[in-house]
Amino acid sequence: MKPIWHSLNVSLDQLNDNGENTMAAFLGMEFTEIGPDYLRMMMPVNERTRQPYGLLHGGASAALAETVGSVASALIIDPAKQFAVGLDINCNHVRGIREGYVHAIARPLHIGGTTHVWDIKICDEHNKLICVSRLTVAIRDIK
Repeated sequence: MKPIWHSLNVSLDQLNDNGENTMAAFLGMEFTEIGPDYLRMMMPVNERTRQPYGLLHGGASAALAETVGSVASALIIDPAKQFAVGLDINCNHVRGIREGYVHAIARPLHIGGTTHVWDIKICDEHNKLICVSRLTVAIRDIK
């Protein structure tokens, strides 16, 4: 399969370094894999990502989904000419989790000139589905 990425000269270390001093870093998100047509990241379930009942906060899941999908879009476009920003996100939280890590994988449903649509599945360490998300990303020209 031919990779969908604009450049293959990107590493997980570079992606993680780009997230320094952002919400992704504060919540402990980390990119873990770049495949030919997907991007994967993980996030701990801890005191920063739980809600008062001790479960993973839905907003933390949404932040993880938007991060992995938006960065995936940014990897598809030419960064000298365009930038990618989240336009719409939907999350269905199907199972709770209290500890461990969650893993998000973003796969494209649509890669157009002005929008990208991503299917993002968030699973626990046993590959049980925690959240399913659909993210639409707007692609804008740098002016």
